[in-house]
Amino acid sequence: MSLHHCRHIIFDLDGTLTIPVHDFESIRQDLGLKPGEMILEAMEKMPPDEAATVSVRLEEIEQRLAENANPQPKVFELLEHITSAGINVGILTRNGQSIAHTTLEVCGLREFFYDAAIIGRESCSPKPDPAGVHHLIDLWNALAHETAIVGDSLFDLQSGRNAGITTVHFDSTGEFQWPEHTDVFVDTLHDLIEHIA
Repeated sequence: MSLHHCRHIIFDLDGTLTIPVHDFESIRQDLGLKPGEMILEAMEKMPPDEAATVSVRLEEIEQRLAENANPQPKVFELLEHITSAGINVGILTRNGQSIAHTTLEVCGLREFFYDAAIIGRESCSPKPDPAGVHHLIDLWNALAHETAIVGDSLFDLQSGRNAGITTVHFDSTGEFQWPEHTDVFVDTLHDLIEHIA
């Protein structure tokens, strides 16, 4: 399947446009969560005072990681190719909005994304909920069948599936664990260029 029909592309950030560095089990341990527990969802169930304390610590961890982020190989060529073709691009991340801005700045990618198209967890329910996808579709006055999401995690693919848009699994290992949620498979961002008009 090609992406020639897509005029709007939503990107995950960490591990997709950036080289993955998040050790989620270590982060859970630091936050006092159980192994495998979903971080944001666990925080929602905490008493307000505890959730506030954990939220501050999570922001500290995310900020440190953002300040040391590195772009994926060929990400500049990909974004230049897409934007020069007049395709809208956006970010949908489970990170906080300010963390996403820091990551993009550090990686030199900020110029490709305008503020309203960078959606963090403050703006809507986090992936795999499709709310962020719908938010961007509404922002662009887009059609679902003209929109794709590119990500490295199951949450990315599920949010796309739940919103009825094209899903692209970027997996540099080539394992592609979730074929039932995936329309297009790529193991390098350079390969993604070939799928786009």
